[in-house]
Amino acid sequence: MEDRTAMTLQELRYLVALADTGHFGHAAEACFVSQSTLSTGLKKLEDYLGVVLFDRSLKRVTPTPIGREIVDSARRIVEEAARIRELAGYAKDPMDRTAHLGVIPTLGPYYLPHVLTQVRQAHPRLRLLLREEMTPHMLTHLGEGKLDAGLLALPVNDPSLEVAPLFVEPFLAAVPAEHALAGAERVRLDQLASAGLLLLEEGHCLRDQALEACHLQGIRSEEIRATSLETLRQMVAMGLGVTLIPTLAGGAGVGADAGVVLKPLAEPASRTIGLVWRRRSPLAHTLGRLAQTLASRLPPGTSAGGWNTVR
Repeated sequence: MEDRTAMTLQELRYLVALADTGHFGHAAEACFVSQSTLSTGLKKLEDYLGVVLFDRSLKRVTPTPIGREIVDSARRIVEEAARIRELAGYAKDPMDRTAHLGVIPTLGPYYLPHVLTQVRQAHPRLRLLLREEMTPHMLTHLGEGKLDAGLLALPVNDPSLEVAPLFVEPFLAAVPAEHALAGAERVRLDQLASAGLLLLEEGHCLRDQALEACHLQGIRSEEIRATSLETLRQMVAMGLGVTLIPTLAGGAGVGADAGVVLKPLAEPASRTIGLVWRRRSPLAHTLGRLAQTLASRLPPGTSAGGWNTVR
């Protein structure tokens, strides 16, 4: 056995990679080393610790019970090492970075065209890699470090996340152009409920937030449910019912010329859009600056969300 006094960071990277992939070849590819190099490194780590970290007899290489605990600790160490390295780089220019940004589908197509040009002007060296995801997946990927930040509808109750409310987006009633409500100045919630309320399918945060914002949890909605806002708009245009549309989506082409009329609600309802990121993220300063920029550039039809732009 090799006589040494410490394990290496590279060995811990091998450990985490094999736990994530369950395959020596795939783990080696992820670490940019040969399979034999990775295998040798892991064997040295096992010898040093005096325990077996993986069950190699299974089709998918799986951590042993003690291996799972050690992998959890190793993952934190590897993440902190990356944080140290990135913090050193950020000292030069915190906005000269690449950030992986998630955005919910009911916001991305309508908000990003408004704001991306402004972000580029304010932070020309900041590179945003965008991914549309529904809220539960986004929060999972934030926790796993696969995303650096997320644009979503609040609230988000996770003490490990920093939450920056950016703007408040009102809901509008969307009714068929030939519907009796199309001539109303404002639409009451009870009128909307009785006219056949159409909603997005389960899993979309907008579904729950629209119902909660309008205090409609107890109503019976139509059985027909849409997979996207565009599908929902088409259903309204066909006269299948009425729905609630976020203001930004309404400004992106939902109008009388498409067979849909938008009306303000008699009892105003809204959702708050925010940027969230891990409190211990090495990009925390970068993302705080990004939040300041986003909060200071409100999209049309919205109001300030309460983020302190001087913090």
